[in-house]
Amino acid sequence: MIARLANLRKHAVFGSLTGLTVAVFDGLVAELVPLIEAAHRKGLERPDRKRAVGGGDNFDLSTADQLLLTVVWLRQYPTNEALGFLFGVSDSTASRARARCLPALEQAGKDTMRMPDPGAAQRKRLPALLADTPGLAVVIDSFEQRTQRPKRRQRAYYSGKKKAHTLKSQVAVDEESGRIVDVSDSVPGRWADLKLLKRSRLMGRLPAGVGGLGDLGYTGIRDVHPSGACPRRKPRGKERPPEDRKYNRAFSRRRIIVEHGIGRLRRFRAVAHVNRHRRQGHAMRVRAIAGLVNRMLDHRAAN
Repeated sequence: MIARLANLRKHAVFGSLTGLTVAVFDGLVAELVPLIEAAHRKGLERPDRKRAVGGGDNFDLSTADQLLLTVVWLRQYPTNEALGFLFGVSDSTASRARARCLPALEQAGKDTMRMPDPGAAQRKRLPALLADTPGLAVVIDSFEQRTQRPKRRQRAYYSGKKKAHTLKSQVAVDEESGRIVDVSDSVPGRWADLKLLKRSRLMGRLPAGVGGLGDLGYTGIRDVHPSGACPRRKPRGKERPPEDRKYNRAFSRRRIIVEHGIGRLRRFRAVAHVNRHRRQGHAMRVRAIAGLVNRMLDHRAAN
């Protein structure tokens, strides 16, 4: 059976292929299909276009099916040949459909990323030992995805942590809802987490009254912004004090939400398997997936 939205929506395999429910995908179609088609018309009507409108081959897929193809690609990360076979089109058609839909998915992902509202959010009742941490915060961490070895600047992309060439993405998660509120531009995996935080300027974009929590990779975060916090480091040459152990244990309970958020992102194999595509489009794919994850979280919260 050739994959089409009309066919797949009737089967339980839809969730396995896309990572979304049919209801969430229908909402995505209603929102994005007009935008994708408008962007396509704008390209056809550009002044420097040499071929008349209507010239050239037509897509064998409706816009909704092109969007479905792109979401399946993000979730399963097949090759163009396998994706084209699944949808009954050529590999070049699958690639063009993906290129048409990804920018709209990235923008939709950005639209779902909203910083916590200090006026609306309820602050957590924190243990006394966390009194020096912000009561309302986003939790920050990064993840690395292996990428094919670059032809140039190989050392710049080599991560000593992963012992491989990688791309690094920084993710910020709302501590209250678990929604992804920010995704940085992708950088070489060799970069330190704190350097990426400074480059992203995330701390400066946080609303007043909202802080940022990081792990030990963000030691020095308070030099970047006074509302930042991270675990306490072990004193050099000494045993870790018992109060620091308790502090770090309580701090980890606050930070676990970002690990769950990154785990949801990496269920989409386009950011979990070895990256086969252009590094320049990596951040677009992460933001597109972040938008899909946020939509699923909103759907679950509403139900």
